[in-house]
Amino acid sequence: MISKNQAKLIRSLQLKKNRDLLSLFVAEGKRCIEELEGSFAPVFRADEGELSDAERKQLSSMTTPQAQIAVFKKREMSLPTVDHIARELTLVLDDIQDPGNLGTIIRTADWFGIKHIVCSPHTADCYGPKVVQATMGALARVDISYTPLPEFIRSVRQQLPSLPVYGTLLEGEDIYAKRLSDAGLIVMGNEGNGISKEVRGLLTRPLFIPPYPADAHTIESLNVGIATAVTLSIFRRPKTE
Repeated sequence: MISKNQAKLIRSLQLKKNRDLLSLFVAEGKRCIEELEGSFAPVFRADEGELSDAERKQLSSMTTPQAQIAVFKKREMSLPTVDHIARELTLVLDDIQDPGNLGTIIRTADWFGIKHIVCSPHTADCYGPKVVQATMGALARVDISYTPLPEFIRSVRQQLPSLPVYGTLLEGEDIYAKRLSDAGLIVMGNEGNGISKEVRGLLTRPLFIPPYPADAHTIESLNVGIATAVTLSIFRRPKTE
């Protein structure tokens, strides 16, 4: 069972200001909780049978409350080092707003071996309940940091002048026709506005995911979560001569 104070704490952590103040977050569901336990220090946990249906509904942020709920301490996630950036792909998110999209992107990054995601300050909080649930525990293996992107990208370009800075744009080059590198920044933009003007000006290799066939009349653009999955899958395909 959890105490009244613990229940009050769980409810308070629905708000970002409280998560930031206390450096805590909530996770729900056995699988998600068990994935997180190896990387985040648990504060307390209520397992199946310890909460009534009414209590779960009151405490859960999900439409269908899970049987387990836990509170974890956040861990320090710093910007990737220059050495890492020089050797690996790093995902950069420019004002992703929807928690579900962010959670899906983190889960997708984990699947494709991306270890660092750098977010703009206005990107959704990776510790928000909906984001945590959408990651399905991938938050344990992907470091996520928040920083002003123009300054970050300029710093990287200054230290690694030859490193490519990719970004998905409607006016970019056909991603299927380009030879892609094993290291670089990959920028994904906001759901409604795409990559911001200032960040767009810092891209060195703009890319476009074409519809099929290329001249087909289709929807205007892909959902950013889907676009990220397609982009990473193309980067990870075997290189051919």
